[in-house]
Amino acid sequence: MTDEDILSIKQRFGINGNSPLLNNAIRVALQVAPTDMTVLITGESGTGKESFSKIIHQLSHRKHGQFIAINCGAIPEGTIDSELFGHEKGSFTGAYEARKGYFEVTHGGTLFLDEIGEMPLSTQARLLRVLEYGEFIKVGSSKVQKADVRVLAATNSNLRQAVDENKFREDLYYRLNTVPIFVPPLRERGEDIILLFRKFAADFSEKYRTKPLTLTEDAKNVLLKFRFPGNIRQLKNLVEQISILESNKELTSDIILKYLPQENNLIPALYRGKHDDGISDRDLLYKILFEMRRDVTELKKLVHGIIKDERIDRKVLKEHEELFGNLEDEELTEEITEPKTYIINPARLRKSEYDYVNIEEIPQDAEEEESLSLEDKEKELIIKALRKNNNKRKYAAKVLGISERTLYRKIKQYEIEE
Repeated sequence: MTDEDILSIKQRFGINGNSPLLNNAIRVALQVAPTDMTVLITGESGTGKESFSKIIHQLSHRKHGQFIAINCGAIPEGTIDSELFGHEKGSFTGAYEARKGYFEVTHGGTLFLDEIGEMPLSTQARLLRVLEYGEFIKVGSSKVQKADVRVLAATNSNLRQAVDENKFREDLYYRLNTVPIFVPPLRERGEDIILLFRKFAADFSEKYRTKPLTLTEDAKNVLLKFRFPGNIRQLKNLVEQISILESNKELTSDIILKYLPQENNLIPALYRGKHDDGISDRDLLYKILFEMRRDVTELKKLVHGIIKDERIDRKVLKEHEELFGNLEDEELTEEITEPKTYIINPARLRKSEYDYVNIEEIPQDAEEEESLSLEDKEKELIIKALRKNNNKRKYAAKVLGISERTLYRKIKQYEIEE
């Protein structure tokens, strides 16, 4: 595969850029196109994954057949089986006549399944059968039909993580991932950002009959440093917006910054490293709270032991007034006739009100009860969520804001009967 072949493909399909990552993705697409292998195209939203599916189709022996692109995330869960595989008349309410599905319509062509990670598990099982045996059954039918369709899939989500969380079938993942193609995000393509800006500027100049935009050096630096979470789609919208609204067509850094969302660089994000183990932000927050709770409990036990062994009296309270709060002067200066032992009761603590109790009146298991209260509350919330959703873990986990795997672990930990 020569550089001339890659350049020819770029010109034919309108792809701009010289990034090594982009060139490698095109090279893989050229190599796999003549085969019938299943391809999984991954990359962030807005990187142009559908363009690669069209490259593969147009360079294959199926180029004269139909090419249909389906967004799996845009089809309701209750109708996606009918959309993909068709249905018979009367198979469900509203099925007034038989309907062909995309696998039947696209016979001899290519079917591009975008956002494959959003496909329901039941539909994933049907898709796996098509990929493995080249056959499917319409909804409401018992007749097996053959399907001569090449499947290309794309996703902007982490399918490996979805497999670990039981949201995506592992066998389907490996079946789709026969040949992976990674489309790089715009921020990793370097000078391609400037090339694309010029291309979009020329297009909109012609469309709106205006003078094309140009960039100063400082404006180029601003664009190269921006992360572009929306990738090519965001850059294109940015250029169109500036082409219409900006009278000064020579763009400086100050002008560019007016149109870039500043919060993109200001909002801190929780760094997870290269491998996300499926722990949500809420899970991490719970973990931090539990660790803090344990530390406070240990500190309470330490103070409890010191007070019990050394018989700290009210003089200590006066010496450490800033620690124990603003007590009334007459209370602090009161003559101490008999040493007494006091501790602060955390359960009754207020902003400027403290409750002192004799140490001998406190039950031995007071600390244990305090340390367990947060766990009891969490267990109670889990039980309520399960009951509310008829013990369906999937929906209970959504209500609680945690993953299904985390909920399963909590159920075992607290020995909750479903």
